[in-house]
Amino acid sequence: MSIFETIIIAIIEGLTEFLPVSSTGHMIITQSLLGVESTPFVKTFTVAIQFGAILSVLVLYWKRFLQSWTFYQKLFIGFIPAAIFGFLLNDYIDELLESVMVVSIMLILGGVVMLFMDKWFDKPKQDQDISNKNALVIGFFQCIAMIPGVSRSMATIFGGMAQGLTRKNAAEFSFFLAVPTMAAATGYKLLKLFLEPDGINILTDNIGTLILGNVVAFIVAMLAIKFFIGFISKYGFKMFGWYRIIVGSIILILLLTGHQLAIL
Repeated sequence: MSIFETIIIAIIEGLTEFLPVSSTGHMIITQSLLGVESTPFVKTFTVAIQFGAILSVLVLYWKRFLQSWTFYQKLFIGFIPAAIFGFLLNDYIDELLESVMVVSIMLILGGVVMLFMDKWFDKPKQDQDISNKNALVIGFFQCIAMIPGVSRSMATIFGGMAQGLTRKNAAEFSFFLAVPTMAAATGYKLLKLFLEPDGINILTDNIGTLILGNVVAFIVAMLAIKFFIGFISKYGFKMFGWYRIIVGSIILILLLTGHQLAIL
């Protein structure tokens, strides 16, 4: 990967990781448009730069992470389903990560859902605390996002609002839950690459690329989080729904008309 490709993909990650538009889907599409070959390192890179994004959550919400052990208990409970299913389905997920068709279809379907989220969940319990049960249910919703194009953010926010959380509370818990989930995914991907033949050399040869990608993703994600909370609190999710439908439809049309957008 060139420096330009690294920066572009990292910007896309930072912009989309916490928005309900699927960061993985956007990175797959961007990778395809740039003509970046899907090597073992590139697959690891698209997961590993999420670490930069989760650092932005720790910086912006550091006081929340110093609240109490109960906070961490809820995060752990919410993390369990993704840890189990992610480990069991890892190879199948890797296969899906190479399909732009899957991404485009999931973007469209998820967009349709988002058009109606505000109407479906228009009476939240304003001051509801997140219980252990809420955290577990949201954790199961997070597993749906293992399908590229669904969006981890959308799935977890949907799961939270379905249980009576406000848009802001659901979005913030989605951010918090991203920390253990993406940290584990990053660690697992790096370990897998490390254990592959010549994996150590691949990592050492590309350490600069990893650092650059994480730094860029961190800076951009900081800005994206601040924008997202303010936007959904005022306007809701409909605009994100239309965005998903438009982008997904454009990609799908290109694929169906013979354009080569599949990952190389």
